[in-house]
Amino acid sequence: MSTHVFYVPSINIMGKGCLQEIGPYIQELNLKKALVVTDKFLMKNGIAGKLLTVLDEAGIEYAIYDEVKPNPTCKNVHDGVDYLQAQNCDYLISIGGGSPQDTAKAIGIIATNGGHIKEYEGVHKSKHKSLPIVAVNTTAGTSAEVTINYVITDEERKVKMVMVDKNSIATISVNDPELMVDKPAALTAATGMDALTHAIEALVTPGAYPVTDATALAAVEIIFANLARTVKNGHDIEAREQMVYAIFLGGLAFNNAGLGYVHAMAHQLGGVYDLPHGVCNAMLLPFVEEENAKYVPEKFRAIAKAIGLNVENQTDKQCADFVIESIKALSEEVGIPSKLSELGVDEVDLDLLAENSMKDACAPGNPFIPTKEEVIALFKKIL
Repeated sequence: MSTHVFYVPSINIMGKGCLQEIGPYIQELNLKKALVVTDKFLMKNGIAGKLLTVLDEAGIEYAIYDEVKPNPTCKNVHDGVDYLQAQNCDYLISIGGGSPQDTAKAIGIIATNGGHIKEYEGVHKSKHKSLPIVAVNTTAGTSAEVTINYVITDEERKVKMVMVDKNSIATISVNDPELMVDKPAALTAATGMDALTHAIEALVTPGAYPVTDATALAAVEIIFANLARTVKNGHDIEAREQMVYAIFLGGLAFNNAGLGYVHAMAHQLGGVYDLPHGVCNAMLLPFVEEENAKYVPEKFRAIAKAIGLNVENQTDKQCADFVIESIKALSEEVGIPSKLSELGVDEVDLDLLAENSMKDACAPGNPFIPTKEEVIALFKKIL
């Protein structure tokens, strides 16, 4: 019998208005002073301010580090560590999407383990648990608030380093859809397609097992029913709340089953071109799954059923074709670009992109391991 380990934060607070309820949970941690990790955009538009009001009302002491970039860098991390130490902070509260969440995880790991963040690239490289993290999520997509993964850009090598580290998981995750209502449609679309990629990659990976399948399939069903609604109307709070549940479920799935080549390739596009991660995933997803379906066609039957196909008289291949066409249709409906060339990607970089994809920590989770030529061919399909 094989053994599976299921990682999840100790406390997960979710639902409309739940941000207002987090004070007592933070106080129960009995910590002294938080470093609030966020970015300039969230400080400017008042989203971070909503959290700070809650902290002020609960009498929670904090300092603010708001230098996080959309694709956070090694410099972001080490500047954050320096500031954390200068301010005598003993835990972290992150607010934002994947970028502040990942930065907080990296700061937390360096604070307790020392060294340079580059030393932690790969799987379970740290010895000690991160500082406690309260992860307040503001985007329906990355699931960074519940996972053991984080991604930091090495600005010298232009590579997105993937860290998979059980010691980096947050202590408390917070998912309040009210923090997401003012997100631009394009960001809602990108992060929602990122969530769909998490769920589908978690379903087709050899690391999948019944618990991760159940959470991933639920996520697929909810995303297909609600993503277009949230893109059309960001203030549709019911659809936003459903997307909160979807990202939580999908996050639990890939956190414990793994990912594959969609993420391995998307990370390189982000590292070299600084492109939005969710957009890269959405563009790659149908084409990578088209190849995966040749190796594990049976995995697509349950996905097709979750999307709404009556699978009774369908072959595995027909189910896979339906899934791939449905992904393309949803991408188009929510306004994802169809060509990388529109985003400034150049054919001369494909060799480097493919080579780095093959070294990515997500690559081994794919149902088959492509050759470099096959990876280049996949990139070319969306160039």
